Amino acid sequence: MSHSELHRSEHTAWLRAAVLGANDGLISTSSLVVGVAAALAARDPVLLAALAGLVAGALSMAAGEYVSVSSQSDTESADLARERRELAASPESERAELAGIYMSRGLSPDLAARVADQLTAHDALAAHARDELGISENTRARPIQAALASAAAFAAGATPPVLLVIFLPLSTLTTAVVSSSLLLLLALGALAAQLGGAPRVRGAARVAFWGAVAMGCTALVGRLFGTVV
Repeated sequence: MSHSELHRSEHTAWLRAAVLGANDGLISTSSLVVGVAAALAARDPVLLAALAGLVAGALSMAAGEYVSVSSQSDTESADLARERRELAASPESERAELAGIYMSRGLSPDLAARVADQLTAHDALAAHARDELGISENTRARPIQAALASAAAFAAGATPPVLLVIFLPLSTLTTAVVSSSLLLLLALGALAAQLGGAPRVRGAARVAFWGAVAMGCTALVGRLFGTVV
C-alpha cells in the first residue's frame, strides 16, 4: 500500500522564495511609486520608476538567487565527486561507514550491516548522498529553477502598484497604492504564516509593519527632494 503524508517542512524552500520575492516586489515598487509621486506631480516619471523597479528588481532577485543556489550546487557536486572516488577506492570502509550511520540512528549492528549491504548493492552513491551528506533528488540545488521562481515572484508582487499607476488618477494614486499594498502585505504575511504553521496575525502584522516603514521613509525622501528641487 502506498502511503503519503504532507508535512509543513516540505513547503520551506518554495515558500521562502515565493514570499520573499513577492514581498520585495510589492514593497520596493510601491515605495518607489509613493516616493516619486511625492516628489513629482506627473504620471510619466512615476510610471517609469515603477517599471524600472519591476524589471531591475526581478533581474536582481534572479541573479542573486542563481548565484546563491549555484554555490550550493557546486558544493553538492564536489561532495558527490569525492564520495564517488572514496567508494571506488575503499568500498568496504564506505560500507562500514554507512552501517555506523544507521547504528547511530538506533539500529542494531547486525541490522545496520544488512541495511548498508542492501542499499550499497542497490545504489551506493545515492545511499551515501542521502544518509551521509544529506543530499537527495528532491532537495538538490537547482539554480535556474530558483532564479526563475524568484524573478516571477518579484514581478507578481510588483505588478499591482504598476497597474495602479497606469489606471488611477494622480490625485488618488498615493492613497490607493499605500492602502492596497498594506492589504496585500497583510494577506501575504497571513498566508505564509498559515502554510508555515505560525500565528497568522503575527505574521501578517510583521510584514505589513515593515512595508509601511519602507513606504513611509521613501515618501519622506521624495517629499524632501521634491521640495528642494
